[in-house]
Amino acid sequence: MPLLPTQDFQGQPLVRIGDADTFLLLAPQHGGRLVRWVHRGQDILYWPDAADWSRPAKVRGGNPLLFPFIGRHFADGNPGQWRDGQGTMRTLAQHGFARDLPFDVSAIDAQAAITMTLRDSDATRAGYPFAFVFDAIYRLLPDGLEVTLRTINTGAQRLPCYPGHHFYFALPHAQRGAASLALPGTDRMRQLPDGSPGPAERGETTYWLDDARLQDTFHVFRDSPSAALAMPDRRVTFELDLAGSAPWHAVTTWSENETSDFYCVEPWAGLPDAIHHGQGLRWIEPGQTESAICRLRVAG
Repeated sequence: MPLLPTQDFQGQPLVRIGDADTFLLLAPQHGGRLVRWVHRGQDILYWPDAADWSRPAKVRGGNPLLFPFIGRHFADGNPGQWRDGQGTMRTLAQHGFARDLPFDVSAIDAQAAITMTLRDSDATRAGYPFAFVFDAIYRLLPDGLEVTLRTINTGAQRLPCYPGHHFYFALPHAQRGAASLALPGTDRMRQLPDGSPGPAERGETTYWLDDARLQDTFHVFRDSPSAALAMPDRRVTFELDLAGSAPWHAVTTWSENETSDFYCVEPWAGLPDAIHHGQGLRWIEPGQTESAICRLRVAG
């Protein structure tokens, strides 16, 4: 691997991909986190000015990688627990372990793309007893960004997973009422206290971001998956129905509170606790590979 192109940011040596006007800053050593995405001089994602780099997985910003499971899972009412096929209770943190572990940079094009790789290790096997290679591939596009989450089953037993993204889009909180999210063909759901999916309500075609119905809500696709986030100064269109991609099951919407200067729109391959209820749960056979691909197009 050649010497990585880096840039100091908040005292951290981050990997930089792109040119002066459009670039990515990434922290492979901190969960493969995408920290900044600058498109034509404009920050698309939020990152706090005073981030706590002693606990980077807890920082609200960028794009944390969610693997092997997204969201909260429960067994016998206990959060952070799941039961495997043999009935063994396993402990796994919310959103999985990927965002807490260092990735290797396995391929890089300093102008356009990077592949970061996480492999099973002693740190993963107790809570997730499977052999795998998990790649996060970021590729700059002339008008946006393509991200591939690729899972390879390197073991002898089939592997359960449902990965996802946690994009923190930069949006001053005072602009939420002027920003909208188009989600055609979805059903709106939330997770119940026992981990199971709550009842589905038919979703709206478009929501304003100050709509309380969006908070911590799953929008399950009925038709071809897509979404479009329209803010006062830009529009981000999610292309989720792509050739060669595993199906995206839902988009989740969330923000920390009413004064947070970010809004999260998160493509997920499954619903939280899918390991138990099966909605969006993916099974990858030994030796097989599955990729979940999304493209984010920026206009404005």
